[in-house]
Amino acid sequence: MRHEASEVLKKLAGPAAELREDQWTAIEALVAGHRRVLCVQRTGWGKSAVYFVATALLRARGAGPTVIVSPLLALMRNQVDAAARAGITARTINSANLEEWDAITAEIASGSVDVLLVSPERLNNPAFRDDVLPKLAATTGLLVVDEAHCVSDWGHDFRPDYRRLRTLLLDLAPDTPVLATTATANSRVTADVAEQLGDALVLRGSLDRESLRMGSLTLPSPSHRLAWLGEHLGDLPGSGIIYTLTVAGAHETAAYLRGQGYEVAAYTGKDETADRLGAEADLLDNRIKALVATSALGMGFDKPDLGFVVHLGAPSSPIAYYQQVGRAGRAVKKADVLLLPGKEDADIWRYFASLAFPPEHQVRAVLDVLAGAGRALSTMALEPRVELRHSRLELMLKVLDVDGAVRRVKGGWEFTGVPWRHDTERYARVAAAREAEQEAMRRYSALTTCRMEFLRGQLDDQETAPCGRCDNCAGAWYSSEVSPEALAAARAHLGRAGVEIAPRKKWPTGMAAVGVGLTGNIPAREQALPGRAIGRLSDLGWGDRLRSLLTGPDGPVSDEVFKGVVTTLAEWAKGDARWEQRPAGVVVIGSRHAPELLGSLGARIAEVGRLPLLGTVPSGAATELASRTNSAQRVRALHGGFSIPPSLAEAVRDLDGPVLLVDDQVDSGWTMALVARGLLLAGAKGVLPFALAVTA
Repeated sequence: MRHEASEVLKKLAGPAAELREDQWTAIEALVAGHRRVLCVQRTGWGKSAVYFVATALLRARGAGPTVIVSPLLALMRNQVDAAARAGITARTINSANLEEWDAITAEIASGSVDVLLVSPERLNNPAFRDDVLPKLAATTGLLVVDEAHCVSDWGHDFRPDYRRLRTLLLDLAPDTPVLATTATANSRVTADVAEQLGDALVLRGSLDRESLRMGSLTLPSPSHRLAWLGEHLGDLPGSGIIYTLTVAGAHETAAYLRGQGYEVAAYTGKDETADRLGAEADLLDNRIKALVATSALGMGFDKPDLGFVVHLGAPSSPIAYYQQVGRAGRAVKKADVLLLPGKEDADIWRYFASLAFPPEHQVRAVLDVLAGAGRALSTMALEPRVELRHSRLELMLKVLDVDGAVRRVKGGWEFTGVPWRHDTERYARVAAAREAEQEAMRRYSALTTCRMEFLRGQLDDQETAPCGRCDNCAGAWYSSEVSPEALAAARAHLGRAGVEIAPRKKWPTGMAAVGVGLTGNIPAREQALPGRAIGRLSDLGWGDRLRSLLTGPDGPVSDEVFKGVVTTLAEWAKGDARWEQRPAGVVVIGSRHAPELLGSLGARIAEVGRLPLLGTVPSGAATELASRTNSAQRVRALHGGFSIPPSLAEAVRDLDGPVLLVDDQVDSGWTMALVARGLLLAGAKGVLPFALAVTA
């Protein structure tokens, strides 16, 4: 059987390929022993070879198709191509190929498919779960759980949909082999995943990556980091990935590098699928120097000759960092890995930490609403009734589904009546583990000892030793200096002010259920016009300055930020997307937490624009609650929370042009939408929203 396995491997990886001992141990356990196996091995070790070789051997012995649960479309596409090289027919079912599902299901039924790759989200799609999954479970010859650390909420990238694997494991025939693989699991995550598999053979190898040369450069500002990258990107070997912490950062960096003459593309979860596919193909074929990506490219992208990975900003976990840098150096002798941390990284970590599992009282409120409804409710129908944002509500419902307290059905979520307990202690321990990971990442950035040894230690690798390659072992190979010309170019790029505030055009679903008579499309005569802000709080350039102003003590707008205000208004007046009519007066939205900031901002805009300052729209107490909730709850809190004083209504009616409506920041956009609606109903000719910052 080992000879047979070797022949399949040669088809898969080339005539020189030889099975590693742990690869053979895993294959033999799966094929001959029908065991459950957990492989914790470094990126590039050949975990996918284990399941493709095992598939070929099992299929030759009459077993059913292999089912691979895989987290990202990029990984699926790579693996379909890899399987074909070994004569294995693979198909994938995911959200991007809905039109192919029926044909693929028919191929599975006919026995012509050897491997089916499914995304974890499919496991809890009602139609797939109820109609397809039971048949798959009955006929599966091998179940593979790729990126298995996602199963564990101790892991750096926990995904609730992966917990649905528990049900699938229970439905498998008793002797069905199961393989779980990951490159990023410390001892706690390994033990958690192994326990969920049940009686698993754990094969854990050294996590050293001999091809990686690791370094860190501490630079004083986002401008310095961007300038450094613009000067040195051409020196980095081959093609690679530049990771940023935010979507805005990815697009901002890509735009700057293109302006410096580099062929690069942005890649984020917010980009269109076709654009992401095109960007992947360009990098795979070396048509571009780099993808500038968020963690959307974190798992599954397979380019063996990737020559470098640079991080503009540090991930919140050394384990996540190890996973991302593992994209590089898989089939080349040397690859460069560089971290350029920023002081703003911690603010971004805190934001993502705020999206964790909600406290018990919010969970109970959702369960009470579902129990009282007596029927299934969609996430959008739930939003007006609970105080959770859409993404956080969706995450919580998936966890409750796995716990059995709710069930996803056609039409939404239904209450099951199964008792549920909020595991407060466990959530607190997970939160503490996350904080410890953040502290470890801070230590990594300032490390004076071996970087690879530190990362391997964070992953509980027992065979750590200094690598002899990193900047601390062998000396820095790149200078942290940037030229005055490069710094000036980066500052000019990041200093550009102005982002659009898109008007709200449709009311949230289900407002009637909470006593608010707003539904459907917002009439055009009640809509604000497109607005402007200086920048996003997540911007590399303006983000830090705007966050400092908005989170600090209340006080007048600073001269530095007001220069950005003037620049933004000037560009708005003359750009391609300029306003159709110049504003004729200024109105300020009242604030309880920053009255001095907004008062000075409105007054200075009126002075520099030679416009009348018409007054302030006062806000009620309930409007302060709106910042903590989803769109439906925000509209509920804001509706009736702003009143247009008679004197202000008279003033806006007398204007010959639109009102410039001023606020400090825009999050959901509903405050602007409702105050604008009030001004328009009072007789304003139009409303142009303006804010210092947008949060998205």
